[in-house]
Amino acid sequence: MDFNTRKFFSAARFVLLGACALALAACATDGTGPTAADAPKVEIATAPKTETPRTQVAKPSEPVRDTEPMTRSSAARECWMRTEKGNTREDLDKRADLVNKCIDEKMKAVGTPAPKT
Repeated sequence: MDFNTRKFFSAARFVLLGACALALAACATDGTGPTAADAPKVEIATAPKTETPRTQVAKPSEPVRDTEPMTRSSAARECWMRTEKGNTREDLDKRADLVNKCIDEKMKAVGTPAPKT
């Protein structure tokens, strides 16, 4: 290749690199842009009510029940999430012991015997 061809390809690579950098910079966000929560809310037009609102006595709500029964895997998932949030500075072996203890307590609470190991 002669000198002019090399110079052309070097310039073309530089231009392509610059275009890619600009394209990536245009896609970057700093997290301060608008979110879905900032979108304007749509209000539904309704006819004005002529009745005075009646106050209702709120009944105490029943505790929320899980739709699935407590299994060892769901207990393990809950215990690991709780351990990850609370004991992040402890080493993995100590956290595993805490999780195993938590699982045993949860399974005992629902009346399922611990598996033999």
